Amino acid sequence: MTDCVFCKIVAGEIPSSRVAETDRLFAFRDIQPHAPTHVLLIPKEHVADSAADLGPDDAGWLAELMGLAATIAKDEGLEAGWRIVTNVGPAAGQTVFHVHFHLMGGWTDR
Repeated sequence: MTDCVFCKIVAGEIPSSRVAETDRLFAFRDIQPHAPTHVLLIPKEHVADSAADLGPDDAGWLAELMGLAATIAKDEGLEAGWRIVTNVGPAAGQTVFHVHFHLMGGWTDR
């Protein structure tokens, strides 16, 4: 996808603040954070536009993504709690159509 901003980030065409990376996944800080810690986790390959497009064949990288999210949360000091969010479609707030998950935490007022 030549016009996908996340594909361009993975390719290094757009700079990002990388947090972690595996062979299949890339994690970087959100440039418009909605939490003290806000990291986006994406598959490096453009496998789907949103979570609504995922199926059984995606189980492997999704399990890897959840493990990476837990590692990042620990590394970021989010022992008190964190969340994973994905938006499906514009009505839910999705603005980039490359499946991605938001790891958010670090609030002290909850």
